[in-house]
Amino acid sequence: MELSSIIVLVVIAALLFYGVGIYNKLVSLKNRNENAFAQIEVQLKRRHDLIPNLVETARGYLKHERETLEAVTVARNTAISDLKAAASNPSSATAIGKLGRAESALNGALGRFTAVMEAYPDLKANQNMMQLNEELSSTENKVAFARQAFNDSVTNYNIYKQSFPPVLLAGFFGHRANAQLLEFADSDAAQVAPRIEF
Repeated sequence: MELSSIIVLVVIAALLFYGVGIYNKLVSLKNRNENAFAQIEVQLKRRHDLIPNLVETARGYLKHERETLEAVTVARNTAISDLKAAASNPSSATAIGKLGRAESALNGALGRFTAVMEAYPDLKANQNMMQLNEELSSTENKVAFARQAFNDSVTNYNIYKQSFPPVLLAGFFGHRANAQLLEFADSDAAQVAPRIEF
């Protein structure tokens, strides 16, 4: 075998191994996205499970606020449905977008519920209500951390997929679409510190 043939074979083998490396990294990053989404799913399910207990505890106190309680329940049910859809395909930008909108609507309904609850001192002092509120606050923090980890994972995947030379092979390897960040519609408002007045 001639030296030029050996050099050509070595170059082809090197390119092949490089392509395999790109494929493996894309698969690894995509699997990390799915794992990060699974962590969000766990926290959102916990949140969704806490809400009926919170509503049921408040129901006796808030007889005149039926509309608020129903809005929370409807928003929760929509969020659960959209979470199931996103969990079945975490790579779907449409499913992730719908989940973000549903969770934003749920955040809004919970905000209105909290505002109404403030008007009932007996309810605020109720031990069960205080415990449920504490659990919900803790879960909200966990959701925020899990969402941040997911969005970081999505960003890493998109950066790698869009960089050169992986961008040349990503579509060929089945990684055509960019991963979608999980953003809540009220994320700008959440960044603003609350104003406290005395």
